[in-house]
Amino acid sequence: MDSEAQPKQRNELVLPASPTHHLAGMAQGKHYLCGACGAFNNIIVTFPIQKALFRQQLYGVRTRDAIRQLHRDGLRNLYRGILPPLMQKTSTMALMFGLYEDFSCLLQRHTSSPELLTRSVAAVLAGTTEAVFTPFERVQTLLQDHKHHDRFNNTFHAFRSLLRDHGFREYYRGLVPILLRNGPSNALFFGLRGPISQRLPEANSHTTNLINDFICGGLLGAMLGILFYPLNVVKARMQSQVGGDFQSFRAVLLTIWHEREGKVTHLFRGVHLNYHRSILSWGIINATYEFLLKVL
Repeated sequence: MDSEAQPKQRNELVLPASPTHHLAGMAQGKHYLCGACGAFNNIIVTFPIQKALFRQQLYGVRTRDAIRQLHRDGLRNLYRGILPPLMQKTSTMALMFGLYEDFSCLLQRHTSSPELLTRSVAAVLAGTTEAVFTPFERVQTLLQDHKHHDRFNNTFHAFRSLLRDHGFREYYRGLVPILLRNGPSNALFFGLRGPISQRLPEANSHTTNLINDFICGGLLGAMLGILFYPLNVVKARMQSQVGGDFQSFRAVLLTIWHEREGKVTHLFRGVHLNYHRSILSWGIINATYEFLLKVL
């Protein structure tokens, strides 16, 4: 009796549900991969627009003047500084979508709070975690600013110079506006994505599905881009400084406000270009993400 029971017990131990566990892990991991691919497509397409927009945020110049600056810099410098946003955006978008799903599952499993609340908290946590990649935004800012063209040769030189000359803390200039932007914008993006998708015409094919996802992402991106635009203006100013005292968010905002004659319209200079870029960027990100999510 004992000798017969023992093999049965061994068989039960030798046949665990590992394939199911493996597939579940892959299912969770694909959110990270889809987010990263969406960001990659977006950066390649929209980087020149982003560069013109950055000049407007930093110097308060008009669109045509920002474009003239890029023209004077030449084609060789048009994609100068693309590596930091490529690395930063692929990483942050992977975290944004992946951690949102992971945090949502974790909170729903261990709390009895309403789903809307848990998903909002998950979005804020994901956005806050994204801020760990602030050094990439920092270096991108320096490489896009023509005042630093002679100071930093490339991405790796900028990283090395900042650390050597000013220490690790220098990587995280502009962290406060990034934290103020990431959490709330994530919560609004994930909270409104479902309702907006439901109000779009029903998709009857893969093409119309892709178009709906693009429209949904584009509308959300444009709205959030306008809402959080002043935070990006302050971030650009803070991160364009190399060395010296770390000024507070409030102090930098007041400086920009006085420089631009206390006019809200001047604070929002470049917002229309940001609006069009956000439609394109978030349309690409959302459409790529949803498409790959269905395919994988």
